[in-house]
Amino acid sequence: MRTPKWVGALVALLFGVVIIAADRYAKPRVAVVGQPQYHVVHGWPVLPEGEVLGSVAGVGVDSRGNVWVFHRAGRTWPRSDVLELTPIARPTIDVFDGRSGALLKRWGSSLFAMPHGLTIDAHDNVWLTDVALQQVYKFSPEGQLLLSLGERGVAGDDERHFNRPTAVAVTGDGSFYVSDGYRNTRVMKFSAAGKFLFQWGTKGTGPGEFDLPHGIALDAAGHVYVADRENQRIQVFDAAGHYLTQWTGKQLGRPYAIAIDKQGEAYVADGGDQPDVPPDRSAWVLARPDGTALARIGRFGNYDGQFEMAHSIAIDAQGSVYVGDITGARVQKFVLSGP
Repeated sequence: MRTPKWVGALVALLFGVVIIAADRYAKPRVAVVGQPQYHVVHGWPVLPEGEVLGSVAGVGVDSRGNVWVFHRAGRTWPRSDVLELTPIARPTIDVFDGRSGALLKRWGSSLFAMPHGLTIDAHDNVWLTDVALQQVYKFSPEGQLLLSLGERGVAGDDERHFNRPTAVAVTGDGSFYVSDGYRNTRVMKFSAAGKFLFQWGTKGTGPGEFDLPHGIALDAAGHVYVADRENQRIQVFDAAGHYLTQWTGKQLGRPYAIAIDKQGEAYVADGGDQPDVPPDRSAWVLARPDGTALARIGRFGNYDGQFEMAHSIAIDAQGSVYVGDITGARVQKFVLSGP
């Protein structure tokens, strides 16, 4: 007696459901394409009992190897896109020991309304952006405010205002670039004292144009790397803002943030496509100085080594990589796997 075709189809369907379920509850893993290989450090960082981080927007590493995390302490981006201006009452900056993950200190209560970018400069000063308050800040390592730019809560497109500034990159002489940002689609440069010097960029897809410059970094030669998020590319400029080249491709994905090490290798956070219904994709990517991807680490998910939306990235002197997951509300540490 021949088996009806519908029986075989039903068996195949049920088998597929089992495979999908098994994959959903598989053991945590890190998906790696290419070399070198990294693994996630389980149990890093160590938070007080019962606590979780808020949406992690920014991450950076100071000269002592301490890891600074800028998070939203329970506040989330509103669906209406109208940002709350009332400062968050809880601390929004946590500092962890890079080795042990122990919480060293925290501050930032009642200072920020929608934390975004965090950068540590060569003197361990802390640069922060707030996309709701429309400001850029420079703090000492002890938390003393040294400089602020922009008018609190007021958007604009002139030399003294921002419109949702996203990140800062600081040069060796203390001058700095600001990616500005969600609405202005430009990069601005300021002197160490905060004097406006010049800017470049308009909305568009061509060379030197942006569609949400979301992250910014510098290499040892002073080249400026901009994570042009909605255009799904990294654009590279000289120190004066002249276009040099761009990186794009499936392996780089949709860059949210970028960090450059002393050898010129790039570390890129791919935040994914943000579909209305999961699953998405998200990972971080190690790339050569020419933008060629060497490894793609992670995938969408909430296990260790996975990301719901990789949003920020930083590296330490030992080559450890720290990735902030804004939707997953956590930061993870990755290190090179042994031989």
